[in-house]
Amino acid sequence: MNQPLRVCMCTPELAPLAKTGGLADAVGGLTRALATAGCDVRVMLPAYSSVDRAAIRAVSIGSAGVDLGPSRVEVDLYEGRLPASPIPVYLIAHEPSFNRPGLYGEHGVDYPDNLRRFTVYGRGVLALLRRTAWSPDVVHCHDWQTALLPVWLRVEPAALPHETSTVLTVHNLAYQGVFDADDLPLTGLGRDLFTPRGIEFWGRVNVLKGGLAFADLLTTVSRQYAAEIQTPEFGCGLDGVLRDRRDDLVGIQNGVDYTVWDPASDVFIPARFTAEDLSGKAACKRHLQEAHGLAVDPAVPVLGLVARLAEQKGVDLLGATADAIIGLGAQLALLGSGDPRYEALFRTLQARYPKRVAVALGFDEPLAHLIVAGADAYLMPSRYEPSGLNQLYSLRYGTVPVVRRTGGLADTIVDATPDALARDVATGFVFDAYTPDAFLEAVKRAVFAFRDAAAWRRLQQAGMRADFSWRVAVPHYLDAYRRAAARRAARR
Repeated sequence: MNQPLRVCMCTPELAPLAKTGGLADAVGGLTRALATAGCDVRVMLPAYSSVDRAAIRAVSIGSAGVDLGPSRVEVDLYEGRLPASPIPVYLIAHEPSFNRPGLYGEHGVDYPDNLRRFTVYGRGVLALLRRTAWSPDVVHCHDWQTALLPVWLRVEPAALPHETSTVLTVHNLAYQGVFDADDLPLTGLGRDLFTPRGIEFWGRVNVLKGGLAFADLLTTVSRQYAAEIQTPEFGCGLDGVLRDRRDDLVGIQNGVDYTVWDPASDVFIPARFTAEDLSGKAACKRHLQEAHGLAVDPAVPVLGLVARLAEQKGVDLLGATADAIIGLGAQLALLGSGDPRYEALFRTLQARYPKRVAVALGFDEPLAHLIVAGADAYLMPSRYEPSGLNQLYSLRYGTVPVVRRTGGLADTIVDATPDALARDVATGFVFDAYTPDAFLEAVKRAVFAFRDAAAWRRLQQAGMRADFSWRVAVPHYLDAYRRAAARRAARR
């Protein structure tokens, strides 16, 4: 009988234990889906101070010394289980590195010793794997914080058994882990790797570049984003590296954990609903309007947005068009935090239109669910969007997305053209140019369509029928793991 595929998931975030954004949800959902598909999957996570060790029933399994350049530090190792799951979770604990308020930084500023911190984490992962009887077939790494693992596993043959292959998933190429060249010795890597074909990047250490060069296979989180990052516009300086590895780069659309995001069972919303019975959605809209000071009127379209307030998310387009959108007779419900300029802009907007605009600054999981459930349309005018999850959540909740045609948004939303509407396959409103005028025109199309109740209901139901569950993505990851193993074997 075939043994189950053994997958070591190395990640800086994991929902619900440590989260700053969609990465945590994506890794958590994929991990559970792989386990359901029969894989022996185990997760390695830094022991941040925010991780609830009691929730995962963590127990100490000892300690290990790990190299940090010329010095050596001690890490403590813990084993637990993902909440409500048998999936093992291992914590790499090092108080000076991870006992801090933030995961990567505070108040929008990265910790200056992040290379040291995530070198400790990565070396701790290798130390833990060497001392256990369990040996992974594949080490699946996520983003720059884990990207040294493929480098070490290629250039340090004794790190793990040679049968172990590596896959690196890029969730957002803009975050690369770039550090001073003087910090290279921390990694234990030699100067022979500090070259344009290695981890050197304009005279500095680029951790993600190292992972891109040395992992057996690369994946990213949508087909469109895989193509975009090979261009100068979206490649963030690494488009040449990615073009060199285009045969080893696979775009796999992120999925949704429908045990968490489903209006038929969502614990955070005041009324449940389905595609066949949308009365609960009307109740959610009324509750959203009442609870957040908006004028209660079912005939007024509520446009929702839950996002990091940064230009990547297109909030500059929203800021430039907000008055015109309000002039269309719409309401805005916004939740997020980020750039102080945009926080101030939306506070001012709320003060100007207290019955038309609701703004909550910060992170609030129940409110995020309520906005997705209670809004009529969901705004994602992103400058770029590797995968996007909120548009997928919105589809499930009958909240029609208005998106820019980029990355995962282009792959998942079908524009409401006359032909698509006639075939009942349209699921949202899509625009191309990154301009206020193009965005406003898409919003106008949505507001106009909202006035036709029957047509709007067909849009909602088409979106609610779409299946973006992780079970759709899992076969593509299993194929990626097989391809990674073949590439590793071919080099031996």
